[in-house]
Amino acid sequence: MGTLHAQDSTAVRRDTTIAPVTSGADEATDLLTSLTDSAETQPLLPHKMIFTQRVFWGPKGLLRTMKIAPLTPEGRIRELKVRRTMLVAHQIGGFITLAGFVAQGLLGAKLYNAQGQEYVDTKRWHERSATLINVAYGTTLALSLTTPPPVVGAKKGFTSIKLHKYLAIVHLTGMVATNVLAGLIDEHYNLKPYHRAAAYTTFGAYAASIIALTF
Repeated sequence: MGTLHAQDSTAVRRDTTIAPVTSGADEATDLLTSLTDSAETQPLLPHKMIFTQRVFWGPKGLLRTMKIAPLTPEGRIRELKVRRTMLVAHQIGGFITLAGFVAQGLLGAKLYNAQGQEYVDTKRWHERSATLINVAYGTTLALSLTTPPPVVGAKKGFTSIKLHKYLAIVHLTGMVATNVLAGLIDEHYNLKPYHRAAAYTTFGAYAASIIALTF
C-alpha cells in the first residue's frame, strides 16, 4: 500500500484499518472536544508531516493560501473526515493492487514457458495487466501521500505503521526496477531473471506491508 505509504498515510493504526468505520468520526470528535473543552489551545496540525502533505495541507500549503481549506478547528474536522475516506480508498486500492500482482505473477510464470501464438497472447495480457497494476498502484500511492494530516504525529518506537512505511520503500523501489527492466527485456533478454526477481521482491514487500496493518 503503499507507498512510500508514508507517515501520514498511516499515522495511527485505526486510520488504516477498514473494519472500524468510525475512526474518522472519532478523530473529529476528539479534536472538537479538545479544542472546545481545553483551557489551552491545541495545535491544529502535527509538528511532522511528509513533504507532499506540507505542500497541500501545511500552514502555508497550497490549499491554505488559495483559501480552499482554511486552517480552522471546523476546517480540520472536515479534513479528518476527508482523511478517513481517502485512507479507506487507499486500503481498498491496496487490496486491488495486490490481486493484480497475483494475476500478473501467474501470467508471468505462464509466459516463461509459452511458445508461438500462446506466447504472443500471454505477453499481450501480461502487458495489459501490468498497465492496470501501475495505475492502481499509482492511485493508491497518491492517496497515501496527499491525505490531510492526522491530529497527532506517528507514535514513538517501532510499530506496525513504521514497518508498513519501510516496506513501502522496498516495494516502490521494486516497482520502478520491474518497470524499467520490463522495457529492456526485448533488447536484452539476459535481463529476464532480474526482472522476475524484482517482480517477486515487489510482490513480497507489498503483501507484507498489507499484512503488517491487517493483522
